[in-house]
Parts: sequence; C-alpha cells; structure tokens
Amino acid sequence: MSTSTRHRPPGGTQVPYLVDALWEAVSAADEYLATGVVLDALEEGADPESLLLDVIAVVQARVGEEWAANRIGVAQEHAATAINERAVAALSSHPAARTARTAPRLGRITVACVDGEWHALPARLLAEVLALRGWRVDYLGAQVPAPHLIAHLHRTDADAVALSSSIATRLPTAHAAITACQAVGVPVLVGGAAFGAAGRYARPLGADAWAPDARAAADRLARGPLPRPRPGHLSVDDLPHLADQEYTTVARGAPALVRTVFGALEDTFPAVRAYDEARREHTAEDLAHIVEFLATALYLDEDELFTEFVLWTAGILTARGVPAHSLPPALDILARELRDFPRATRILAHATRALTPAHPSTARNPV
Repeated sequence: MSTSTRHRPPGGTQVPYLVDALWEAVSAADEYLATGVVLDALEEGADPESLLLDVIAVVQARVGEEWAANRIGVAQEHAATAINERAVAALSSHPAARTARTAPRLGRITVACVDGEWHALPARLLAEVLALRGWRVDYLGAQVPAPHLIAHLHRTDADAVALSSSIATRLPTAHAAITACQAVGVPVLVGGAAFGAAGRYARPLGADAWAPDARAAADRLARGPLPRPRPGHLSVDDLPHLADQEYTTVARGAPALVRTVFGALEDTFPAVRAYDEARREHTAEDLAHIVEFLATALYLDEDELFTEFVLWTAGILTARGVPAHSLPPALDILARELRDFPRATRILAHATRALTPAHPSTARNPV
C-alpha cells in the first residue's frame, strides 16, 4: 500500500502537468498515486475525455516508447499498463465522469479487440469516450473470437462494431471478424496500430471506416451512420491474390520453416551452436515472428508491412545491445526455402535491401 500523498495540480488541471504526474506515478508502479492524479483532476473540473485521451493515452504511448528503447522491461511495461487501466476504471466510476455522460441517445456500439489481440487499453479508451458522448456501449474487451462476437451481435441491436488491433499479425483474424460482422448486417469501424499509417490496411480488409484514435472514431460516428455492408460480400473478394496459396502454405508451415532456418544458421555460422539455452530460445522466437509477419505480408500482398517489421526488429535488438547480424542471413535462408513462391521472395528481397544500408554490419557472422 502506498503512503504517497496525492498530486494536486497548482492552479488548475494543465495537461502537461498531469501527464508528468501520471508518468511519475506509473514509473514508480504506484497505483494509488496514479488514480489519485486522475481523481483529483476530475474533482478540480478536468474534462473526463481529455483525461482519457490527452493524459492516460499519452502516458501509455510513452510506456511503449520506453520499452522499445529498453529503458523499462517487460514486467514494468505490464505493470504500467495495468495501472493505466486501473486509472481508466477509477475515472469511469467517479461521479464527475458519470455526471458528464449524456443519456444514451446516439445508438448502440459494440467495442472489441480482435481474436488474439491482448492490448485492450485502446479499445477501453474508445468505449469510455463513446459512453461520454452519449452512446450505449457494449465493451467486450481483449481477444474476442469472431463466433462469440457474432453471437453477441445476434443478441443485441448494434448500429456498428468498433474493432481494435495493435499487432499486424492479427490482421487476417481481423479480416475474418470484419467479414463476419458485415454478413449479419453490422458495419465495422477499425482502429489501432495494426492497420498501418493512415489506416492503409483497413480498406484492403473491407472495413467500412477507419479512425486513427478514439477521438477521431467518436467524431466519425457522430457525423452519421456507417455505410451498410454490401450483401453477399466474401473475404476472398477483398484479396484475390490469396488464390495462389502462398499465404496458406507459409502460415501452415511456419514451425517447420523456423526449424529449417535455425538449423541452416547453425550450419552456416557454427558459433550459433554455442548459444546458451536462453539465447537459442530468443533466436527461435525472433525467427517465429519473422515468419509470422511474412505470412501477414503475403495475406495483404504488402512489402512494406514486412519491411517495417524487420527494421523495427533491428532497432529493438540494437537498443538491447544485440547486434542484428542474423537478420540478413535469416532472410536469405528463408528466401532460399521459399524460392518457388514469387510473392514471398519479392517481399523478402525488399526487406533485405531496406535493412542492409541501415545496418551494414548485419551481413557479418550473427554472433
């Protein structure tokens, strides 16, 4: 239990002060101090929506940045996220926030994360903002399988579904959920980092609308109803290139591909055999992520999706003092294994070209 005193911003509720105060509390893993920052601001007249989006969401974004830069660990990142979620819960139940809510009058929205997506805070923020704006909101939380989502829609009279996803490898699952919702006549708005800059992957997946953040999503829904789904629409209509089966083959064969690439790295670079168990495990995890992102890039036929992931991975490794030597050799081995798959080899070649100038040392022995 914390003995810290609760923050009380001097002379008002300036957003920069509140961001700094909440960050201090989150960094110290002090849940009571963090909720105190938010509740004190509410009591002093701060706008609940601004607290959600201009304070809590900003601090959460910083949590991700600090993890990527290796200034906090996974456990600290998880603790910080849990504290921010607790702050949202405290805000939503506070009398000031309840008073700020208008009576539900705009309609009913279902908010959910796609199956396999555990990053629920963005969806939770959207749900709270929509409730403040006057929507009746069914918030289903993280990792909602499409059949359960559709069963919920059958029991309710939702005007739209808002689907959130932060990890691009969830996009094939998101596509299935989008199509399933539309099949029962419910339009879908999507958001989250998975859908790329400016929502570039939302349209190929057939989404009816995209928004970059909770405020923009609420504004879009306030402007009028989403377009009704096209009758008889099938997911294969969105991505005809899937007929070549490259995505299916790579996705289903991922475990075998990872084993093959790992074995080839050991044969090519004998020092890899000397890795301790922890390093071997980390290497296998990295290779599994590479194959998974390659499969997703094949699903969308998007070279940049895979290239951005590989460059991000190189940056993450570098921030942790691990030279990214193994990336180009791993991509080369993967390309050899998939030499009969023209789209896969094209995507891998694009990433290799982008990676080498940025990390010229990666062509050396991956030790």
